[in-house]
Amino acid sequence: MNWLNFEVRTEQAMKIKDIIAILEAMAPTAYAEDFDNVGLLTGNDGATATGIMVCHDALESVIDEAISKNCNIVVCFHPILFSGLKKITGKNYVERAVIKAIKNDIALYAVHTALDNHKQGVNKIFCDALGLTETRILIPKEGFIRKLVTYTIPENAETLRNALFDAGAGNIGNYEYCSFTSIGMGSYQGNADSKPEVGAPGEFVEAQEIKIEVTFEKHLEGKILKALFSSHIYEEAAYEVYTLDNRHQNIGLGMTGELATPMEEAAFLQFVRDTMKAGGIRHSAYTGRMIKKVAVLGGSGSFAIKNAIASGADAFLTADLKYHQFYEAEGKLLLADIGHFESERFTSDYMAGFLSERIQEIPVVISGVNTNPVYYL
Repeated sequence: MNWLNFEVRTEQAMKIKDIIAILEAMAPTAYAEDFDNVGLLTGNDGATATGIMVCHDALESVIDEAISKNCNIVVCFHPILFSGLKKITGKNYVERAVIKAIKNDIALYAVHTALDNHKQGVNKIFCDALGLTETRILIPKEGFIRKLVTYTIPENAETLRNALFDAGAGNIGNYEYCSFTSIGMGSYQGNADSKPEVGAPGEFVEAQEIKIEVTFEKHLEGKILKALFSSHIYEEAAYEVYTLDNRHQNIGLGMTGELATPMEEAAFLQFVRDTMKAGGIRHSAYTGRMIKKVAVLGGSGSFAIKNAIASGADAFLTADLKYHQFYEAEGKLLLADIGHFESERFTSDYMAGFLSERIQEIPVVISGVNTNPVYYL
């Protein structure tokens, strides 16, 4: 489908916050890197949405286009507001875009590393464009998995565990409702003001208890604890929350995948150039090996060179590499800089498609402005 000319059929009231809920499903802001600035950047989420413009960079020219097409929310990949603004006087391209958006009541929403880290996001799009299969996250996210341990009486165990599942606990990769349950002996003695479920105030009680253990993604902790407290039968719910060292295998930066048929290095680079419409490719010295396993990281990915080597990839495709970083290939893989915009080229198509499949009330339009700041001879 040509998303550039895509328009929907009906006109119904829809709030910007309703669109944000859909964007959260596509790229949860909790997935973003700590340094990033994702989510709603300008605008009132309670306003009625008139149209959605999708773009790579929310430049002033894109805001002008949104105004002309009656789109009052611009969904951009890169956040136009990345670092703090001390003054907003219109002296540079960032300030001018923000001023125009605010003056015209246009909401700006950025996804950036929230979509980078999603298993169906930027790097999966990159892999799909190249026809790569057997895809895996290159750098799984650390410190993102937490574990809840709680204790209750047997009569409350099923109700409590199901409430935790409903709140999002126990999802591991392709599996749901994952937990571990064990039986033990608990003890307690309440004071005069206590209201124990078993026994009486002042009585020392030993009773059989069920220990329930579930893991969850850290941004769900508030929801998980709310479910725990509302479903636990005890006056004082006993629980522990741990941050695990486990890496989240389904969230993270970069991805690896495999070509259906190995290719010689020169032919592979030409294939990448044609597929990603790259103006040019800078690359390290050829290794003399066939390319089968490929690592990709859309955008600036020099920090992941060692990860790509460790993954056993024959080639690593990314952008924004500096002169000395090409040495880091050390003959262990083919390192290629295909251009920042080029490595994220199909992201806007994906975002527009995701939104259009879920929104019928207002138009979803891809910006026709080319925001790539790099040109080639």
